[in-house]
Amino acid sequence: MDALVLTGIKSLELQDIAQPEVKPNEVKIHTAFAGICGTDHALYAGLPGSAPAVPPIVLGHENSGVVAEVGSAVTNVKVGDRVTVDPNIYCGQCKFCRTGRPELCENLSAVGVTRDGGFEEYFTAPASVVYQIPDNVSLKSAAVVEPISCAVHGIKLLKVTPYQKALVIGDGFMGELFVQILQAYGIHQVDLAGIVDEKLAMNKEKFGVKNTFNTMKGDKIPEGEYDVIIEAVGLPQTQEAAIEASARGAQVLMFGVGGPDAKFEMNTYEVFQKQLTIQGSFINPNAFEDSLALLSSGKLNVEALMSHELDYNTVDDFVNGKLGVVSKAVVKVGGEEA
Repeated sequence: MDALVLTGIKSLELQDIAQPEVKPNEVKIHTAFAGICGTDHALYAGLPGSAPAVPPIVLGHENSGVVAEVGSAVTNVKVGDRVTVDPNIYCGQCKFCRTGRPELCENLSAVGVTRDGGFEEYFTAPASVVYQIPDNVSLKSAAVVEPISCAVHGIKLLKVTPYQKALVIGDGFMGELFVQILQAYGIHQVDLAGIVDEKLAMNKEKFGVKNTFNTMKGDKIPEGEYDVIIEAVGLPQTQEAAIEASARGAQVLMFGVGGPDAKFEMNTYEVFQKQLTIQGSFINPNAFEDSLALLSSGKLNVEALMSHELDYNTVDDFVNGKLGVVSKAVVKVGGEEA
């Protein structure tokens, strides 16, 4: 079968490899679509994701497909089911797993990071992380349940209520997802700050954003106005802007992934005086069911945010930045007919 294999730092090769064998507790999936995200960029460059990726490895931790084979112990899905996969696999034995914080698992493994993922025709995953897709959700939409679930996990770490006024900083795919998810969770006003006029305009016209700020063109984000701020960029200047935008009692979700050595400055007295909550968020525990429900309800329109549908031959161009501005790219492996 065809597989796009990460063979080293910044080295992807299309190879013909054998289909994986299915263990008793595993499911073999005929891949339909596989999303590409910032983690894949990092892994391609030799940086860690949720866990280190050791080449040769097949990436693709965001994926969807159709069950092709099930192991002898599998009961939750059957051949022919349309499914998506939560890539993160927890050990269940470390202190974090045993105290209800599996996302901090000391022995985390992941489909498409530490074991082969969706950039191949067929891949396997433990049945425990395989989820059936509602009938009204396309395989293409289901390929991005994992990033949706990461955002949902971040929201679950906060206390959100309709009266709040929210700001999302970052008009990349994750920032745009947060716009829709915050509204789905009942926030009455969501504003968006970013750097691409077309994205800002689309989110205002299609997805109910009230105010937009193009910080690249000098727009100033109001200071001290927002009850909930989602920082979805990961740069020191946007992290500092998130703190500055916070109202008294605000919650700031530092969702954007900064560099391993990056730091930002904040006024510690302001944290005290405003009684701020500054919250980190890592991966996506127990969030797939909610994410699938949001998709099925129609409250999320993710295909409107997908700007590029790639094949194996154009993935390298994408990770090398040759495709220009990309909101969200997915690789069509088997497509809706998988």
